[in-house]
Amino acid sequence: MTGRDLALFAPAGDGGLGGRVAEALGVPLDPHEERGFEDGEHKARPLASVRGRHAAVIGPLHADAAMSVNDRLCRALFFCAALRDAGAAEVTLVAPYLCSARKDRRTKSRDPVTTRYVAQAIEAMGVDRVVAMDVHNPAAFENAFRRPAEHLEARPLLVRHLAALLRGEAVTVVAPDAGGAKRADALRARAVRRPRGAGRLRVRREAAQRGRGHRRPAGRRGRGTAAVIVDDLIGTGTTLARTARRCRERGAARVLAAATHAVLAPGAGRALADPALDAVVVTDTVPPGAGSDRLTVLSVAPFLAEAIRRIHEGGSLAALHEEWTAAAVTGGAG
Repeated sequence: MTGRDLALFAPAGDGGLGGRVAEALGVPLDPHEERGFEDGEHKARPLASVRGRHAAVIGPLHADAAMSVNDRLCRALFFCAALRDAGAAEVTLVAPYLCSARKDRRTKSRDPVTTRYVAQAIEAMGVDRVVAMDVHNPAAFENAFRRPAEHLEARPLLVRHLAALLRGEAVTVVAPDAGGAKRADALRARAVRRPRGAGRLRVRREAAQRGRGHRRPAGRRGRGTAAVIVDDLIGTGTTLARTARRCRERGAARVLAAATHAVLAPGAGRALADPALDAVVVTDTVPPGAGSDRLTVLSVAPFLAEAIRRIHEGGSLAALHEEWTAAAVTGGAG
């Protein structure tokens, strides 16, 4: 693939993900300028012509020590608008971690639906397509946009890693709360050919945050197995550590956790160091920082690169998931 018609950009602060995607894609990152002003304002512009080209911007929308979520979102929006103003024929925003995806519906009176507001802001800047990975609620994500919204799943990468790590072991896949049940069931169906069970902690999210209202895992089929806790992200890690302890109480031989986004709020390192957890595997959609020595980070760069290639060439992302998952289960490279 040549970079003649594709302009690939990676704004600052992505932890090097953009460079890894470019390397996997076989095209160089196009140059751009980012400049801050004394009053905190910021500007970014492409330094190469994008007229008539498909411009893809790789911009994880996470917070870190340098920028808040709102700062990063605003900078991505302005840069996408600058690309459109510079004559780009098509603009794709690749946001491996999409901010505000958890607030996708009203749960209390006069609640904001922030996912929809973010979608409207992105579309207002002239973005033609949005690509995100493992959002909290895929249906809400797709419904929030009026332009193409592509949802990618890191499941093939997690399946490949877990299949190699747990080869020959009986496995129980666990959802830390009711909201993650479908995610856990999907990974179990793909990763484990002869599963011993599908354990689940039925915990209301608010009760989990207060440390009350826990129920015991369904059944005893997880005793003596390797328990794999599956979630979309790790924030403070408290729910993850609590779930791991419950798995141990129910007789799990060892406990692993798999999540796509290592958001890792302050204090998460302590939760990840809980003795109930043996290992945690995440991806680099968010730079994990220091994290923990139990943390294994898988790169989504090759997967994102292939997704961008297929979008650029009119290929199928559904087929991409199937091909990479099949390769993961059989031990292929994807």
